[in-house]
Amino acid sequence: MDYLEILKGQGEPLGIYSDIVRCIENFGAFPLYIEPIYRQALALGDENPDRLRFALVRLQVYADIHRYEDMEQTQKIKYVAQVLEKVIFGGLMLGEQPETGME
Repeated sequence: MDYLEILKGQGEPLGIYSDIVRCIENFGAFPLYIEPIYRQALALGDENPDRLRFALVRLQVYADIHRYEDMEQTQKIKYVAQVLEKVIFGGLMLGEQPETGME
């Protein structure tokens, strides 16, 4: 699946989305991207934080819907989305705590 398409939904993509996709595609480097993504999120202005949050929620919903197709990949997707949402927004809209399930 094209993760950028999931992130943008029916709107125009934000520049931050490409960095989020990079985290999913290079999961091992995710810890290195958290702070730069957080800083980009702080600079989004007044309207775009909501767009970003719903983009992260879309990723989580996508991961839940497709969880049995590729369990490892969907766990990574959901983990990235949840960690970023919690770091950037202080909590999760869907109310779950991040889990890797990869222990």
